[in-house]
Amino acid sequence: MTQIKKTVVFILFAVLALCIALFCCKCGLEDKHKEPRETQEIIKELTTCYGTYGENDQKTIDECLKELEKQDHVAGDKWRSIISLWKYSNNGLVLHYDVLPDGLPATDELCIVVLGYQLNVDGTMREELIGRLEVAKASAEKYPNALIVCTGGHTAYQDSNASEAGRMAEWLIQNGISEDRIIVEDNSLTTAQNAMFSIDILSEKYPQVTKLAIVSSDYHIATGNLLFGARSILLAEKAGEEKYEVISNAAYKASTGSLSTMFQAGSLSELLRT
Repeated sequence: MTQIKKTVVFILFAVLALCIALFCCKCGLEDKHKEPRETQEIIKELTTCYGTYGENDQKTIDECLKELEKQDHVAGDKWRSIISLWKYSNNGLVLHYDVLPDGLPATDELCIVVLGYQLNVDGTMREELIGRLEVAKASAEKYPNALIVCTGGHTAYQDSNASEAGRMAEWLIQNGISEDRIIVEDNSLTTAQNAMFSIDILSEKYPQVTKLAIVSSDYHIATGNLLFGARSILLAEKAGEEKYEVISNAAYKASTGSLSTMFQAGSLSELLRT
C-alpha cells in the first residue's frame, strides 16, 4: 500500500472514530438531561404493555419496573408484586367449582366476597347471578363463621331502588343464611369498584377480617383475584405488608363469558383513580 493510500485510510478511520465519539457524547448528554417520567406515566405504560402483550414483552415490563423503582422505590416494589399477582391470577390460579375448598380459616377473619352481575331491567336477578349465589350459600354453610360481602350496585334500568347487592342479600337470607353475617356494598358498578368499596367497608367496620375468598363466575375469578389483591397491595405502607389476602375462590360454571388482559389493565388503572 502506498504512503498516500495509508494516509487516506488513516484519515477515514480518524473521521469514523470522531463521528462515533460525537454520537456517544450526544446520546450521553440526551440521557443526562432527559426529564424523568412521572410515576403515573410509567405505570400506564406498564399496565398497557402487559394488558396488550402479556409476558410476550417481558423486556418492556422489566424496563418499566426498573424505571419505576428508580423513581419511587415503594411504588416499584408494589407494582412488581401486582405484576406477579397478575401473572398468577391468569396462569396459575386454581378454580374451585361450586363450593370453597377445605382448609380455610374457620373464624370470622375469613370473608366470602360475592361479586354481582347486572340485573334485569325490572330489577330481578339473572340466572348467572343466582348461580353465583348458590355457590356462595354452599360456601357460607361450609364456613359458618365467615362473613359475606354482597357487592354490586344499581343496574336495573327500570327499578332505581334495586341493587345487585340488595337482591343478593335478600336471596341469601331467604335461603337460610343469617342476616347478621351479610354485608351489603351497593354502590359499585365495576369490578374495580367492587374491590375498592368492599375493602373500604371491611377496613372501617370489620377489622378482624384479613382473608378473602372470591365467589363469582369461573371466567371472572381471575379478575376478582387480581383486583382485590392489587387493591390491598396499593393500600399497604409497602409491598409485603398487605392487610388483606385473597386466599381462595369458589366458581360458578358459566355457559359463556370472558375477560381479557386489556380489560384487567383498564380495571387496574381504575384502582389508581381513587
